[in-house]
Amino acid sequence: MVSLKSLFAPTDMTTGTPWRKIVAFAIPMLIGNVAQQLYNTVDSIVVGRYVGDNALAAVGSAGPILNLLLVLFVGISVGAGIMVSQYFGAKMREELSKTIGCCITLTAIASLIIMALAPLVIRPLLHLLNTPESIIEWCDSYLTILFIGIAGMSYYNILGGILRGLGDSVSALLYLLVATVLNIVLDVWFVAGLNMAVAGVALATAIAQGVSAILCLRKLSRMTDIFDLKLRYLIPDKRHSLMVIQLGLPSGLTQAIFSTAMIIVQSLTNSFGEMLIAANVIIMRVDSFAMMPNFSFGTALTTYAGQNVGAKDYRRVEQGAKQGTLIAVATSTAITVLILIFGKYLMAIFTETAALVDLSVYMMRILAVGYIAMAVTQSLSGVMRGAGDTMTPMWISIITTVGLRVPVAYAIAWLTVSEAYPNGRSECIFVSLLVSWISGAVITAFFYRLGRWKKKALNK
Repeated sequence: MVSLKSLFAPTDMTTGTPWRKIVAFAIPMLIGNVAQQLYNTVDSIVVGRYVGDNALAAVGSAGPILNLLLVLFVGISVGAGIMVSQYFGAKMREELSKTIGCCITLTAIASLIIMALAPLVIRPLLHLLNTPESIIEWCDSYLTILFIGIAGMSYYNILGGILRGLGDSVSALLYLLVATVLNIVLDVWFVAGLNMAVAGVALATAIAQGVSAILCLRKLSRMTDIFDLKLRYLIPDKRHSLMVIQLGLPSGLTQAIFSTAMIIVQSLTNSFGEMLIAANVIIMRVDSFAMMPNFSFGTALTTYAGQNVGAKDYRRVEQGAKQGTLIAVATSTAITVLILIFGKYLMAIFTETAALVDLSVYMMRILAVGYIAMAVTQSLSGVMRGAGDTMTPMWISIITTVGLRVPVAYAIAWLTVSEAYPNGRSECIFVSLLVSWISGAVITAFFYRLGRWKKKALNK
């Protein structure tokens, strides 16, 4: 029988049956990812129901800018997760302590940079996106509040990533669930009770994520049997800082490139008007849940690969990669079928406008097969990142988002211009995304089979 204490303890993934370890780690991750998506989803439901479809469009239009300005934290988080998992697998306590302390300080520096930079660039970026005047003020206030409270969001993601790198996905889940419940309560209170509109959901999210960050830090401070969280480790040294940046920069750049591509495509989306903008918001909210198994297994395989690469057991890494990918594909297939069957009911949660529901369902069906392809991409990319190869997934992302998605979207729009469709057919947004997902799966599988990722371990 599993004790409560062991449930919240770090997990050594270098022993035991690979698929059991991966699934046991991924399940809390999946629940946690679903809970994290509830932040944005509840925001959308609350503003869509209590404020209107234009407010719903505003929250969605802010997404690409939010993601673009979070790239610093993505880089630190990925670099931290890889280093923590490999040093934990190799039982290198001193290196582990230095890595965690370094990441805490780097996060503080990055938070201050973003808080200073964001207010200067939000409005110009919204104009660059051709954001309709009817929603631009809501977008501005939503983003401004989120970035003022960026420290909570950034610290939760990075400290939660450290916990997962140590094999403890349960604690990160528990703290996220607490914050999610708090976020829902505050959303309803601020918007329905205090009539704060879009600003209310942003404030609720900032407060809730700050609470989750404090809980994560409290947990880490008590894990003295594994590493030391002392003042001298909070002073970042050059070697560990450079390693975090070196490992995390490709993922940060990937996020920046992906967000830039999304901004370019968002500009095209905005040209089709508020109805498609709102439909795109709904689809992306449902999409985020459909992607959760893929992201969960990808993160689980990153930790699994990192620990086993640290232990220099490459046969076990490959065994886990095969088993984890097959389970991810099966899970994604089942969820895709459910979305196709019950999609209309899911879309109706966000709005009572029948035409908007029908448009969202139609566009969602275009994307369906792509979720299965993304299961392959996320799983095998996770293995490569865990081994320390963050460059290959970065280049694949550049090829599929910049080299494929953006040109395909604009090409379809241009080729379908007519009197009935002066800006082209809006299906271009979703067909281009499907093309990039399927291409990414094929390219990722090819590079995984080449095996160059095996040469990237930190403790060679």
